[in-house]
Amino acid sequence: MKYNKSRRIILSLYLAASSAALLTGFSSLGADADASLFMLPAAGAMYAEWDFSEIPRDMHTEVLEKTVTAAEEAHNEYLRKLEEERKAAEEAQRLAEEQAAREAAAQADKELLAALIFCEAGNQPYEGQVAVGAVVMNRVKSGSYPDTISDVIYQSGQFTPAMTGWLDSVLASGGYTDSAMQAAEDALAGSNPVGGCLYFSTGGGGYQIGDHFFR
Repeated sequence: MKYNKSRRIILSLYLAASSAALLTGFSSLGADADASLFMLPAAGAMYAEWDFSEIPRDMHTEVLEKTVTAAEEAHNEYLRKLEEERKAAEEAQRLAEEQAAREAAAQADKELLAALIFCEAGNQPYEGQVAVGAVVMNRVKSGSYPDTISDVIYQSGQFTPAMTGWLDSVLASGGYTDSAMQAAEDALAGSNPVGGCLYFSTGGGGYQIGDHFFR
């Protein structure tokens, strides 16, 4: 590259000298003088005469190589950006699907809890309905019971509506009341009028709300 640059500089000097000779009438710079002006010393006493006819060709090759290199770099950058965009789109889709799944599961849990509250305490005061939901949530948090709302509600021998099929019927038809749905939302949000109670029944001792005793 440095060699080519030097040759272009010499060519410029040559053209300048030729133009000066023509304008001033100094023809003494004959063919011999012109030739000797551009003789460069090589190793020892040897001289190498430059072939200026190669310069345009070399310049064309250099420009072509730079153009090809720039095109390859641009293409690689384009491919890199495409890959980044593809990965970003896939990640966004994955996150959206996970969020949709969480929302669907949360909605299913809320509807199931509302159906149980309706079946167990639909005829009770609103506080009693929230209390039933709180018992379910207490069991989910307790290490003595399953750790999901669905597993707690459908645990064998625990809630009569789940065992008789009434719960599933209400859930399928959406037959729970707005009050039961609101009580489920409040219980899920942490509302708890019965503390750490894990049971309720219509008889026995404990904290009473309406017809139910919580303990």
